[in-house]
Amino acid sequence: MPENDPWEYSLYIPNDPRAVTVCRRTLRLILTMHGLIRLVDVAELLAAELVSNAVRHTKGPAALRVRWAAGVLRIGAWDADPSPPEPPQPFDRGVDREDGRGLAMVLACADVWGWQPLAREGNRGKYVWCELGTAPAAGPARRAG
Repeated sequence: MPENDPWEYSLYIPNDPRAVTVCRRTLRLILTMHGLIRLVDVAELLAAELVSNAVRHTKGPAALRVRWAAGVLRIGAWDADPSPPEPPQPFDRGVDREDGRGLAMVLACADVWGWQPLAREGNRGKYVWCELGTAPAAGPARRAG
């Protein structure tokens, strides 16, 4: 499959912290098989943060979604809680903390991020996503929402 052809994968996971590792390894395999190894390290970090938040802050199942289209990699995590994610906190607040910095890392590493509430077939939840482009941008474009 040529690198420019669009594709999408979804991995549904239980509410289990071990699922974060499963998602990271699955994402690495997907990107490697599609010739996008140059994006693996940052993509794994971003996916781990998004999925970790979904597992840590909700009680239900979650999903990792990965999509490639038009030179942009979109990584997202769905969870069953429709509440908006906490806004990213600056890194300089509580540098020694091991939690609460996930979306700040997403904001710092992704080209764009956002979230949207979801309601399908009676199920509610949210989808938090970020994007990585393959070409260097003239200046980082950041948005939420």
